[in-house]
Amino acid sequence: MKASDADILIIPGYTNSGPDHWQTRWEQKLSTARRVEQAEWSKPVRDDWVARIAEEVNASTRPVVLVAHSLGVPSVIHAIPHFRNKVAGAFFVAPPDVANPKIRPKHLMTFGPYPRNPLPFPSITIASRNDPFGSYEHADDIAGSWGSLLIDAGEAGHINADSGHGPWPEGTMVFAKFLGQLKP
Repeated sequence: MKASDADILIIPGYTNSGPDHWQTRWEQKLSTARRVEQAEWSKPVRDDWVARIAEEVNASTRPVVLVAHSLGVPSVIHAIPHFRNKVAGAFFVAPPDVANPKIRPKHLMTFGPYPRNPLPFPSITIASRNDPFGSYEHADDIAGSWGSLLIDAGEAGHINADSGHGPWPEGTMVFAKFLGQLKP
């Protein structure tokens, strides 16, 4: 599949992805990419976020490829039962451990626990060994339950602009390869 064959939905996490974040850069470079906008980025409500994602998937006219970061990951997983259109694949980055009582702000726990059913589409999960919002072991566990290919990003923090992942060329290469393996 080529990028032009898909509706690429960019799904940021808590507080959105700023101008230097790799998601924003991808959205600007990929002609068929669009961001799933949330009404409330700093006080997320799970049901609202899930409904917005399902709305965007269901409004798509081409097969959908989901690109979720951080809190966008559990939002997508909870939205899957509401999808009526075809999702060709999902690219998950830095899934937070939303069941961890140490997560801050505390209301992010309302996005947990993760459903553990196998996903109905191919996926890749990229996780860091020193992500302050979720351990690599947690990412390995949930990716395994979903049937998602787990990629070890090493010590990459939260894989965002703050951890030095603005352009993120390694992520771009992995995404391009993943996209090329998907069927429209």
